[in-house]
Amino acid sequence: MIENKEKMVSVYAEANPNPESMKLVMNVQLLPDGQSVDYPDLESAVESPLAQELFNFDYVSRVFIASNFVTITKNSTIEWVKLIPELRTFLKSYVEAGGPIFNEGFSAAPKTEAATTAETSEGDAVIVKKVIDLLENYVRPAVEQDGGNISFKSYNDGVVTVHLQGSCSGCPSATVTLKAGIENLLKRMVPEVKEVVADGVTI
Repeated sequence: MIENKEKMVSVYAEANPNPESMKLVMNVQLLPDGQSVDYPDLESAVESPLAQELFNFDYVSRVFIASNFVTITKNSTIEWVKLIPELRTFLKSYVEAGGPIFNEGFSAAPKTEAATTAETSEGDAVIVKKVIDLLENYVRPAVEQDGGNISFKSYNDGVVTVHLQGSCSGCPSATVTLKAGIENLLKRMVPEVKEVVADGVTI
């Protein structure tokens, strides 16, 4: 993990398609590129002191941490313009003081491809690899720009199941993105794909 202590930290907010989420970008690296972790509640955040601290704000309902940003989802009707200054100040102070992002020994390294490929038949393995490559190289960077993440979960009889995290959770436009964007891309590039569905998130 990169040592952030004694570094001047800047934090700026970026809106995304989910009106209940806000992406807070920093000039420090929190996780290696391509890695991320999603905490839907305080109980799930035992491995991240930073996430636990963020959940102390009573309006924070979800914390998503990626390479150089944190996406906060709120459960309050208070407008973001009133919440952002407090969150920016907290993150800046916490990281500048060298506060731990994760517990020692924690790793968010993706295990998706090895696990899912092993579970597929030999005939589907080529399809799975194509789907994962497309998700990683074309879809995930765009989703990350909006403060979220997408990962491959499974492939079965033409149906690709993906897992959406961060700002994608509860986003009103997630269904449109999933069907009009991701599904169309995969169906066009991998003819065997008939449908794309999301697992583990309300859309």
